Amino acid sequence: MADLIVLAEPEWHARRDAHAARMRRWVEPHQQRKARGEKHPVLDFLFSYYSYRPTRLLRWHPGPDVALDGPSADALLNWTGYVSTPDGVMLDRATLTPNRRESVQFVHDLLAATLSRTPRLGCFGLHEWAMVYRLQPGAIRHENWPLRLGSSGTDAVVESLPIKCGHFDAFRFFTEPARPRNELQPTRATQIDLEQPGCLHANMDLFKWAYKLAPFTPSELLADCFELASDVRELDMRASPYDLGSLGYSPVPIETPAGRAAYARQQAEFADRAAPLRKQLIELCTQLLAWPR
Repeated sequence: MADLIVLAEPEWHARRDAHAARMRRWVEPHQQRKARGEKHPVLDFLFSYYSYRPTRLLRWHPGPDVALDGPSADALLNWTGYVSTPDGVMLDRATLTPNRRESVQFVHDLLAATLSRTPRLGCFGLHEWAMVYRLQPGAIRHENWPLRLGSSGTDAVVESLPIKCGHFDAFRFFTEPARPRNELQPTRATQIDLEQPGCLHANMDLFKWAYKLAPFTPSELLADCFELASDVRELDMRASPYDLGSLGYSPVPIETPAGRAAYARQQAEFADRAAPLRKQLIELCTQLLAWPR
């Protein structure tokens, strides 16, 4: 069992304020765009596909087995999951219900299985291309942004390259004509069997698992996972069929050998960057699962 850590009021105030300042870099521009009714094909994904509310992203949580000293810590008692103890305000172990424990076990098993595998780097981001394959222009998700190669050129890329997507939550958005072209047919039931650490979506999803574990996730770890997801999302869309040059995103042209090589290099870099975050989330799950039932 982890030893109890007690944070003095100035220390946890500094961490709380630093976290909020760090996250405002994304939250405030998103809120401003939303107020204007303005869509962003790259950054909206971090707040729409991922369902963690921006206001929650600004909150700071210390993580399990950490007590916050000082009278201002009582403010956290207004949030679900906190309790007052003789050592200070801290997360209440009673909030780890049997259902939540099952979720923690699933996250642990998924992340541990993913971490155990060698990264595969041959997908080249074709999932985004498969999501628009043979679609009529009005049916395309980011309809305000043109396809770099046009509809016929995009379809030709899908037909000329092998598609090797093993991530169910990407595959489920493939168009019906694109599905049979995928070498794998992932399902929710095979998620633990197929996810691998070279997958951009599996690495973006570290943010999802971090907030699914909230409020137990230390906010510094959640912020690291969010920043990784933001950077990965940029590559995801730069390698997509969309022309986003007007937003300052230069394409990674995966329809060419040079573009595929550049994509794989960056994919490997993200796999390396994700590995320690995946390990920390696994360690967090292990810590929670060690709590008495």
